[in-house]
Amino acid sequence: MADTATDPVNFDLATVFRTIAATIPDHEVLVWRDKRFTYAQLAARVDGVTNFLVSQGLGARAERADLAGHESGQDHIGLYLRNGNEYLESMIAGYQARVAPFNVSYRYVEEELLYLLRDSHAAALVYNAEFAPRVAHIRDQLPDLKVLIQVADESGNDLLPGAVDYESIVDAPAPADALPAPTGDDLYILYTGGTTGMPKGVLWRHHDIFVSAMGGRPFGSPDALGSYDELSDRVRVAAGHMSLLMLPPLMHGAAQWAAYNIMTMGGRMVIPDDVERMRADEVLRLIEREKVVSIPVVGDAMARPLADEIEKGDYDLSCLVSITNGGAPLSPAIRDRLRAALPHILLMDAVGSSEGGQQMSTVLGDDSTHSAVFTPQADTTIVTSDFSRILQPGDDEDTGWLARRDLIPLGYLGDADKTARTFPTIDGVRWSVPGDKARYLPDGRIELLGRDSVTINSGGEKIFAEEVERAVASHPAIYDVVVVGRPSERWGSEVVAVVQLAEGAEATDDELAEVCGTHIARYKVPKAFVRTEKVMRSPAGKADYRWAKEVAAAAD
Repeated sequence: MADTATDPVNFDLATVFRTIAATIPDHEVLVWRDKRFTYAQLAARVDGVTNFLVSQGLGARAERADLAGHESGQDHIGLYLRNGNEYLESMIAGYQARVAPFNVSYRYVEEELLYLLRDSHAAALVYNAEFAPRVAHIRDQLPDLKVLIQVADESGNDLLPGAVDYESIVDAPAPADALPAPTGDDLYILYTGGTTGMPKGVLWRHHDIFVSAMGGRPFGSPDALGSYDELSDRVRVAAGHMSLLMLPPLMHGAAQWAAYNIMTMGGRMVIPDDVERMRADEVLRLIEREKVVSIPVVGDAMARPLADEIEKGDYDLSCLVSITNGGAPLSPAIRDRLRAALPHILLMDAVGSSEGGQQMSTVLGDDSTHSAVFTPQADTTIVTSDFSRILQPGDDEDTGWLARRDLIPLGYLGDADKTARTFPTIDGVRWSVPGDKARYLPDGRIELLGRDSVTINSGGEKIFAEEVERAVASHPAIYDVVVVGRPSERWGSEVVAVVQLAEGAEATDDELAEVCGTHIARYKVPKAFVRTEKVMRSPAGKADYRWAKEVAAAAD
């Protein structure tokens, strides 16, 4: 490797994986169903997929130095997959081939899928066979889409004409010409969730996302790894000690980050057998069997079923060291239940975004009022609402936009205007400002108020949906809740809570409002509580605000 004491390393995600695999080839990296892969075995399959992509003429067309922040010089490959070894293999193979992978939600209907594949100018698509009919219906409208790779599954759907079977390429031979040499300037593309608008492709340099969120800055350390040799040494020492249950879908950025984090610790991932729905009992038995150390969850949608099952089941979870929440709020009630059921574990809440990477974290304690209070990293701050200056703890003005500098994205694919708005330059420094409102506390910690795109303006007052959701969720009868605004003649917009009651539970609107009033100001308390059989969320556990607005409007 070319690391020297004088030349700072520019990490790329392909070489990161190859370094780890070469260091601990015989250690397990992935367990799923009846499959168990060592790093060497996974690397061999990744090489085959890489060879195939290169043989199809896919790769880099222009180097980063010649491009604007919103431009890509690489071919793009969509990953339209449920969790499995194929997701991880395809993702890493893309990095090795200098083909930029991007996430595709498997919940998309044809119209949404068509938008995404057009917006991304996808040249290749790896997809589960269950989605083949949907791909078949739109492929003629996608002139850029040249390569189709189909992953066989339980659906039994036939291979689409012109597509190749995934297993047929995992041992593809190396092309006659030399394989490309990835660089730290290559692209990591992450499409936003699109819960309030159309998804946008966030463009990161490999080096920046690796150090920001994918293990390049070891947990608890303020300093990034300095070389591939240092990475190798770290992996060698830690090998075999860490294991993570990959509960969130890999199409979610936080899951991809978790995958790379566990690999940089020489650990292994365990994927639940059922990748279509979460079966809490099977998940807990898997933790027992595989001695899982850590679980990432996304809000109450994942944590609540686990808490339910832990409380009623008989499971030996002594191996479990930590549960880390991110991507959606964890209500105080669920937090307290997990801490009561598993008093030995470290329960953490982390803040990050597609545009910001990992920014803040906190260890969840007993104080329910601090469920959205975090200790920021040195590169994270708050900028004023008008983007004019950087706030400091103790300023008279304490509320503004959560922001991060240094290791931040290049921009949004194909959108120069949105790139300029989200990544402004303030006092000569470029910042990422994705749209989260926050305020400084006197002690320097940051209280996260919520995403501005789901903020409700009611009677001239700005109300943060996430804050109201936490208040509603504190009532024991509430199983799940999403808060939105709907048109109101009196208020302009009124706060509405779409709630799913716990099985067998009842609560009147007055009872729910009374509990809310003990946590938030009266003007924030929902004007209506709309009951639904099931609150809709993304597979990653994030609130579906578009759906909730439709439900709230229909109930008016």
